[in-house]
Amino acid sequence: MALDESVVEELGFGPVWVRRGTAAAAPREEERQSDAPAAKAEEAPAAVEMRREPKPAEPPKPAVQPVVQPESDLPPLDAYDDLPWTDEAPVHVEPAIADAPSDVHTLDWDALAERVANCERCRLCERRTNTVFGVGDREADWMLIGEAPGENEDKQGEPFVGQAGKLLDNMLRALTLSRQSNVYIANVIKCRPPGNRNPEPDEVARCEPYLQRQVELVKPKVIVAMGRFAAQSLLKNEASIASMRGRVHEYHGVPVIVTYHPAYLLRSLQDKSKAWADLCLARNTYREALAALGVEQGAQKGGV
Repeated sequence: MALDESVVEELGFGPVWVRRGTAAAAPREEERQSDAPAAKAEEAPAAVEMRREPKPAEPPKPAVQPVVQPESDLPPLDAYDDLPWTDEAPVHVEPAIADAPSDVHTLDWDALAERVANCERCRLCERRTNTVFGVGDREADWMLIGEAPGENEDKQGEPFVGQAGKLLDNMLRALTLSRQSNVYIANVIKCRPPGNRNPEPDEVARCEPYLQRQVELVKPKVIVAMGRFAAQSLLKNEASIASMRGRVHEYHGVPVIVTYHPAYLLRSLQDKSKAWADLCLARNTYREALAALGVEQGAQKGGV
């Protein structure tokens, strides 16, 4: 034992062996390592290298972050093409509503039509093919108001065309009415919403002065609101069609009857009879309006 200690001490491991305690496993490990000092010397640099291996992998992180962050903060404009258009930017919303043209109520038919054709008060103008101003007799006693142009209306610039328009024409013919002679037809919205989506409240608000002026110029005896959005826009409520039907409402002193949109009736044939009942109510309301004015029913436009 004394010889072993002298050998270990002579090799320079004595002080290390003494400081690591008296456990039996420790000196045996030191003895094995002392038999191969060269191998131990090689392992030390290797351990250092292994500890340093992760460090070269870290520099790419700061190099990648500056590239990714600008792309996420500033997405390309094309990314918004398929989203519903809502004028969320403050520069478009509040100023446009606050700066609504105050002279619309002074415009005649031609000036009003020109104003609508060149209107850019909301972003619906960006994708329209044509504005849909209105069609029919500008002195009619009957006025029909729809919601917004669809694809066919946008192409032709006229409200209620296509299959829905044909159905509406047949319904009007049953009342001896026609868009060419004794009824005027307009929409709440003058430009087609993308994808035929529902009109947004701000879009309705920006188009409303045009419709108000159309009603003032036509001076109808009765208005038929066709569809939920048309009725809600005119009557300023969020009620359902079912709750608004069968009653006489009012818009700026003009009686309003609420009924289904012709496009809805094409999908729900069972409700055609309800729509006919609504038109009959409108006819009775019109007759009462004439009687209140003391005018002979057959002396005025608007059918029977």
